[in-house]
Amino acid sequence: MSAENMGGRDNNFNQNNPQNRGLLGSGWRPLYRQFDWEHLLHLASSDPVELAQKSLDAASDIADAMGRHQYTWWANILNVFSENTRYEIDDFWDYITPQPVYPDYRYKDVLVTETPVVQLVSRASIPIDYVLNKLQEITVFKVLDLLGKPDAITQSFMERHFSYPPERFVSWERLEVLGTVYAYWTQCGCWLQIDSYDRGRRCYTLICKDIAPLVSKATYNLAVILSGYKSRVGQVHSQFPIRTFSAEVQSFTDTVQQAILDQNQLAVLVSGEPGTGKTAWTQAVAKEILVPLGYVIFILDHDAVENFVPPSYLERICIIINEADNLAQDRSTAAAQRTNKTEHILSLLDGTLYQSVMDEHGIQFQQKLVVLLTCNTIERLDPAMLRKGRVDFTSEFTHKFV
Repeated sequence: MSAENMGGRDNNFNQNNPQNRGLLGSGWRPLYRQFDWEHLLHLASSDPVELAQKSLDAASDIADAMGRHQYTWWANILNVFSENTRYEIDDFWDYITPQPVYPDYRYKDVLVTETPVVQLVSRASIPIDYVLNKLQEITVFKVLDLLGKPDAITQSFMERHFSYPPERFVSWERLEVLGTVYAYWTQCGCWLQIDSYDRGRRCYTLICKDIAPLVSKATYNLAVILSGYKSRVGQVHSQFPIRTFSAEVQSFTDTVQQAILDQNQLAVLVSGEPGTGKTAWTQAVAKEILVPLGYVIFILDHDAVENFVPPSYLERICIIINEADNLAQDRSTAAAQRTNKTEHILSLLDGTLYQSVMDEHGIQFQQKLVVLLTCNTIERLDPAMLRKGRVDFTSEFTHKFV
């Protein structure tokens, strides 16, 4: 006997409901709750009084429905399937059968994105939130691509439960979502929850025991540039390999590479006249050293420096700040006092800005951070930039590279 087989308990849900036809027409099927002896024995041992009471209530409802003397026997049998009696039997069946499995919200590895990501800022400002939200959306969908087809897909809608055959699954965008969708990957211990909003918006929530390996694979070779109209998510491009630089620069690069492998946090400052290859060197280091190690590259410029906070769900981050002498100017000068860019760069180097208070929920790592800074001259930099513990290595490029 199944409560779902006897029909829905909500009058709004029937075969003539357009939303119901939309789910059934798109491949969803009713999810029937199956009887399980182990679950029933668990109820009998843990809550025998409640089980006995509900069993007696259900038996009483059936007896009342079939014991009407003023009606014939066949009319009493039909009365068992009336709405009121069916509701009581459904309630009893829901009690003695296991509930559909839902995500374990005790898992702290949670990654969320709302789609589609919409840019709500004007062209006059740096769309930091938009680009970072886009990066998070890309990460979530790349993780879903890595997970592949789930072992189970269910949906809760208007107090009914539905299932979707995993073998028919094509993509999440094409899946009809009217209520809340749950998907589960047994091997990875990972859940996906999809909530539908108005105007086609959806919220995708990944809940996993350990999502770090999946995020690392999903964000491999990703780079973000935050600089006015150029703000976008893409990949690092390096026009000049490290081997094309001078012998001194290559030797310095070897030292930096070893430090990246040994330290969790590293800051490198290179200076030199325009044309000495400082920016090209940072791109080469990012492409040839940091990307293979799983670092996500962020290139910051201008106003982006004042508002950037590294995403907590990324384990390895590289921040490239070009023209640092124009951004982290000596705070004793009038020009530096008009902005807080210097303080923000110092907090990025210290890690105090984003590591002093950790989120209660969500993915948290002891992040590995590499900061690469370039400047034309160190004389204009704030002296605090060069203090021990903030910048680990400095080098002056003297050879005209370009």
